[in-house]
Amino acid sequence: MDILERIKNNPGALGQWSKQGHGYFMFPKLEGEIGPHMKFRGHEVLNWSQNNYLGLANNEDIKAFDRETVSQYGLSCTMGSRLMTGHTSLHEQLEEDLAAFVKKEDTFVLNSFFQGVVSVIDCMCGRNDVFVYDPDVHTCIHDSIRLHPANRKFTYLKNNIDNLEIQLKNACEAAESQDGGVLLITEGILALTGELVPLDKIALLKEKYKFTWIVCDPHGLGIMGETGIGATELLNVQDKVDVLIGNFEKTMGLIGGFVASSEPVIDYLRYNMRSQTFSEALPLIYVKSAIFRLHYIQKNPQLKKNLWTIATSLQKGLRKVGCDLGNTQSPITPIFFSVHNMQEGLHLLMDLRENFNIFCVPIIYPYVQVGKLMVRLIPTAIHTLDDVTYTVDAISKVLENLKQGKYIDDTPIKKENK
Repeated sequence: MDILERIKNNPGALGQWSKQGHGYFMFPKLEGEIGPHMKFRGHEVLNWSQNNYLGLANNEDIKAFDRETVSQYGLSCTMGSRLMTGHTSLHEQLEEDLAAFVKKEDTFVLNSFFQGVVSVIDCMCGRNDVFVYDPDVHTCIHDSIRLHPANRKFTYLKNNIDNLEIQLKNACEAAESQDGGVLLITEGILALTGELVPLDKIALLKEKYKFTWIVCDPHGLGIMGETGIGATELLNVQDKVDVLIGNFEKTMGLIGGFVASSEPVIDYLRYNMRSQTFSEALPLIYVKSAIFRLHYIQKNPQLKKNLWTIATSLQKGLRKVGCDLGNTQSPITPIFFSVHNMQEGLHLLMDLRENFNIFCVPIIYPYVQVGKLMVRLIPTAIHTLDDVTYTVDAISKVLENLKQGKYIDDTPIKKENK
């Protein structure tokens, strides 16, 4: 079949719902200043869906610094890849500061976290190497493995160390048979469910098996561990992790990321990562702002404290009214609802948005099991305890509506007059 004809006939798993959901469930437009209170379709909503853990995206000190930086550099710097003409002393300073912060010998700044992860994994592994990974990891890891020519890939049950050991043993045997190595890729925190990966138990396996270990920890940087290094610091395995990958999105409110490791590894990646060699360097406005924001986080530990106060209060309140939050051990707050079908779940979400003015994002099959709707809330340091109280009360009422079958029929949820 012709490629364009095939695309026309099969728009994809999410694309098939584009006419019904575009602008509401998918590609919704949140407007106004970034923060807990924004506008959606003309009315104010309490926003629980933003990558802004510490509230830096709308911090006045940072916004003032950014305005000065933009006036100094404009939007065009730099013009070229790091390897060619895009390398600057500010990139080097950010890398030195990040290396000191995460306690690794060296780091390299990535112009895109997603593409950077793909490029790191592609660069480190050859055709005869073997992958081991948890299938619940982020899509960027899945894509890097899916696109890699290595022909042996082993998955293990989520956070199941006994099963991981079995797969590691099999992987090591497979790698030895074809003169390859083993790469284990994990996250620090599972992004969908907020579960903390048992990195301390995984570290013990390095005493029995020979493998290289990459930890992607975008949700841990700045908010986990005593100094904010992340999940690796919290579980005291920072020195056991071979390669640490983080990003600037969740905590700093910026684009980009970094990879940290020993000097020989970073030097190898610096000269061989295709996504960095053949695309523009991270612009100076982001580099300089990342330096400022990293130091700001270190100088203002109360931001992390505020975040955890909100997250703990939110999760405690939701559990008290009967919500299933799974096994989250992070600020990520998933709420699992049992629904008869997708329509019932989407009607529930519409009730939250239209009648309670709460904006949150639904997660549906295949990312959660059939018969479940997951609504994921992301608390931030700039939410308030009043926001928490209101949200818990609203979710409690939605749970009651669900039990009464309010969302089953075909009648769309309409905004009530209040």
